[in-house]
Amino acid sequence: MTEKIKIAIFGGSGYGGSELLRILLFHPHAEIVLVTANEHAGKAVGEVHKNLLGLTDLRFAKAPDDLSNLTGVDAAFFALPHGQALGLVPQLPDSVKVVDLSGDFRIDDAGIFERYYKLEHTAPALQSRFVYGLTETNREQIKSAQYIANPGCFATATLLALAPIVKSGLLTGRVIVDAKTGSSGSGAKPAANTHHPQRMNSFYVYKPFTHQHVPEIEQHLREVGDFANDFVFMTHSLPVSRGIFASCYLETTNPLTNDDARHLYRHFYRDAFFVRMVDGSPDINWVKTTNFCDLAVHASGRHLAVFAAIDNLVKGAAGQAVQNLNLMFGLDETTGLKLVGTNP
Repeated sequence: MTEKIKIAIFGGSGYGGSELLRILLFHPHAEIVLVTANEHAGKAVGEVHKNLLGLTDLRFAKAPDDLSNLTGVDAAFFALPHGQALGLVPQLPDSVKVVDLSGDFRIDDAGIFERYYKLEHTAPALQSRFVYGLTETNREQIKSAQYIANPGCFATATLLALAPIVKSGLLTGRVIVDAKTGSSGSGAKPAANTHHPQRMNSFYVYKPFTHQHVPEIEQHLREVGDFANDFVFMTHSLPVSRGIFASCYLETTNPLTNDDARHLYRHFYRDAFFVRMVDGSPDINWVKTTNFCDLAVHASGRHLAVFAAIDNLVKGAAGQAVQNLNLMFGLDETTGLKLVGTNP
């Protein structure tokens, strides 16, 4: 590719937008031509995101009132609160490819969407054109897509942990997922129960049986294989800023050895650069600031435990969004994403 992809980022002041900027500023085939943040309009990007100081001359702009006349843009990322992309994406010219990082277009059933997000789905005609952007399971569909619904962070970790066993047909009985996230998953604006000073020395469950990622997980598992299992999903607050750790417990139709289980997972992800099989346990420290998902599987007869670790802002949001962009424009999916973590 010789010409660069002209990119607009809607919602550049939050953590997701910040990570998109951090990645795309150094992407060899990307040029950011517009980044919006209404409350910071006119400010330099490096003034708002201090980690980007001196790395770009970009300034935040107010979002245009009418996107139908948006010119000179090949792709648009939406890193806005839930509900806002519903009104904006339908305005875009048909020539613009879209990756939406919110939950607005992840769920096919409008009634289920409204139940979990407490919002009316106002763009049902467009919903059918969105492809679910879990790159490792939907790679071919993503390549030809114009609209991508980027998965949620919990959904990404959980689906990568469960997809191989669902696809194998060996899953039976109840599936239990115990997932934990850092405080950045609640966004940049503090609230009473999500502000990091309230979380840093605490540990608690939240949204039991009501988390909005449950329906997208179940929906995509039905697309991966024959999934009609009882599904229990619980989310917890970790006293760290970044990272998701998902512990998944399930049963198989036949007893498996550790070697059997690891061979199944390694084969499923044989072409997936960003999924790493590890011994023992994954560690969120080794995936922070990267686009990797680290997986470990342990078998004991018919009992299987699968553990997944990701960075909620990269593989769980902006990194996966860029991975999908790469596929949509015919690039190697790793382009601009070989991000190295820190040690320690």
